[in-house]
Amino acid sequence: MGGAAWVVRDLRGKVMMHSRRAFFNTGTSLSLPTEPPPVPKKIPFSVTTHGVTRQDPYRWMRSTNDAAFLDHLHRENSYAQAFMSDTETLRRNLISEMKTRIPAEIVTPPERWGQWLYRQYIPRGKEYPLLSRKLENAVTNWLSVLDWNQIAEQFGYVHVGVCRVSPDHNYLAYTVDPKGNERFLLQIKDLRSGCLVPRLEVDGVVSLAWSLDGVNLFYTVVDEHQRPHRVVVTNVESDGRGDTVVFSESDSSFCVDITSTKDGKFVTINSNSRTSSEVYIVNADKPLAGLRRARARVPGVQCFLEHHNGFFYILTNAHTDAASEWSGEGYYLTRCLVEEIESSEWQVVFCPDDDVVIQDMDMFDDYLVLFLSKEGSPMLCSIDMPMKANTKHMEDINPWYFPLPADSCSVAPGSNHDFQSSVYRVVLSSPVIPDTIIDYDVSRRSFSVVHQEGRVTDDLDTSTPWYSADHSTDNNDRTNEGKSGELDSGVPKWEELSDAYVCERQEVSSHDGVEVPLTILYSREAWKKSESPGILIGYGAYGEALDKSWCTNRLSMLDRGWVIAFADVRGGGGGDFSWHKSGTGSLKLNSVHDFIYCANYLMDKGYVHRHHLAAIGYSAGALLPAAAMNMHPSLFQAAILKVPFVDVLNTLSDSNLPLTLLDHEEFGNPNIQTEFQSILGYSPYDNIRRDVCFPSMLVTASVGVWEGAKWVAKIRESTCHDCSRTVILKTNMSGGHFGEGGRYAQCEETAFDYAFLIKVMGYHNNR
Repeated sequence: MGGAAWVVRDLRGKVMMHSRRAFFNTGTSLSLPTEPPPVPKKIPFSVTTHGVTRQDPYRWMRSTNDAAFLDHLHRENSYAQAFMSDTETLRRNLISEMKTRIPAEIVTPPERWGQWLYRQYIPRGKEYPLLSRKLENAVTNWLSVLDWNQIAEQFGYVHVGVCRVSPDHNYLAYTVDPKGNERFLLQIKDLRSGCLVPRLEVDGVVSLAWSLDGVNLFYTVVDEHQRPHRVVVTNVESDGRGDTVVFSESDSSFCVDITSTKDGKFVTINSNSRTSSEVYIVNADKPLAGLRRARARVPGVQCFLEHHNGFFYILTNAHTDAASEWSGEGYYLTRCLVEEIESSEWQVVFCPDDDVVIQDMDMFDDYLVLFLSKEGSPMLCSIDMPMKANTKHMEDINPWYFPLPADSCSVAPGSNHDFQSSVYRVVLSSPVIPDTIIDYDVSRRSFSVVHQEGRVTDDLDTSTPWYSADHSTDNNDRTNEGKSGELDSGVPKWEELSDAYVCERQEVSSHDGVEVPLTILYSREAWKKSESPGILIGYGAYGEALDKSWCTNRLSMLDRGWVIAFADVRGGGGGDFSWHKSGTGSLKLNSVHDFIYCANYLMDKGYVHRHHLAAIGYSAGALLPAAAMNMHPSLFQAAILKVPFVDVLNTLSDSNLPLTLLDHEEFGNPNIQTEFQSILGYSPYDNIRRDVCFPSMLVTASVGVWEGAKWVAKIRESTCHDCSRTVILKTNMSGGHFGEGGRYAQCEETAFDYAFLIKVMGYHNNR
């Protein structure tokens, strides 16, 4: 909410259409290494909580610098390499396929910000992008602002956190993780000289915001537990001795984030837990003049703030008698005069209808953009500014609903830095629609498609749209095809994709009758009903929506006849905020049951062969397949757990680990007996069944490597001996939370994952 950052999107290649017949189980036996998997040492350790004693002989693995642990990880990597040695040809083929779909050069259409045009560009043969710019009316070449490739050469790894260009466009402040441990270093570049400001390399920085003068920079720093807890302001042109701490948060369950209002006039300091927030205001033209608190924090109440022409506009879910028609769930829009921000009464502007949820807002000089969800489908609209308070209903202020494709799965904002712009940029994507950049001209109520991933133009400097349309404002129906105002009535259908691949959205009745969205993707030519293998992907945590955007790497599996499905289980993002709440705390098992029922649906309806379904979970989402395997060991034939959160009870019990206290709001607090019992009931590490056959597993680890290592060790110790030999652990100690980020390195990592599934599920013929 509020402010904008240059964000590197997931960089995937264009489509290379070709057909490939699926190949099916040949009945050949699984090739295993001659040497058995490594067996780590066990050190007796027991812990008693609320009268329950648990044994954890692998607790010692949390000492990640222990020489014995590092040796064990090395042996695990050697075993994984030996296990996958017969897939080398297959992996080379997969990598080659994936790389052929990546354009030699990738460029984003320029975006205007004041007098400057900015763009991202990946040169031929490079892994990472360059952020570059030029003056709008200049005939000079594009000038590099930040080159991710140079950072990778310097550190051997690159993960850029946030980038902020100063209001006068003289400086770029950014954070970089040089070691892959998610601890970021602040660097500031003088864009006039191209040189770094040497004395301002500050360690442990998370978020950034500039003052109006473009010289004073606000930044947050972390404590010993990696929690952003303090705000510092520094003058980038001074010697640093005048650096000032302007805010500190002592409550360890809250993290501090800073941003600027869109017009740059205020810096907001936001102290947030998982469910509550407190906002402080700093005049951006007086960075050291002190701060004002908007309202005292209240459990369960959140506020997000923007500024426009002397008024603060606030999205909040605070209970109020003034909003008589509000249902009490989600956000509604309020406002107050700047000088009345500390008042107990804010004016209600309007509340959404019962079937509409406000998810975010973006402010401009002439209009406000709202991100909405209606019955699980994304919607965007603009409202002319200024607006009157006490409108009651959105329709009374004549919103313009942006035309969107009827089958779009995700809508993400572009950078949209320019407060004065009348054009709002959006990125649309779905499993069968490559990322498409749309510019909505709010003043004319028209739109232009300015870029689609995979379309290559000879002139990399062009910002001319290849499709544009003017539409009447009289009809804003986003679902009736062919009517004015409907995006997909004029934009090309990308029929070459829809002819080749099918994307279905089904509703799956879970254990308690709740309907769970399931998105199913497969090839029209290669898929065979009740015979094809499949992959089920889920996340289901923190209210985050599952990423279902376009990814050309998936074509290598789809063209081999595989089905790829996405389960939007409770706990993740959904149509309203109750979807997240119904998969948290004591209700976390809803997420797991939803995942299990989606798996059974795929098999029962013939999308996937009864015994050929795999599961993939990332980070907190790895809890889903891990817990599901404990409950139903034969449900999946294989699973991939990437940087998994599976040692849930032990991790949540350790207050010394980063952000543990914040996760108590998401998963529960083991110090409370009822919540302890709830977590104990599903924590994957604590519920591994003995002497049963578990699926083949690939576990990858980098950050928090002990969780994956402990899980694999206990799986091998507890389950069927023969099955446990098909469980492998692959560790990248120098990678970040999700491994390598370069576009070619991503191909190699994905090819390894796919080759593992193809091998263990019996479809391996080295193709």
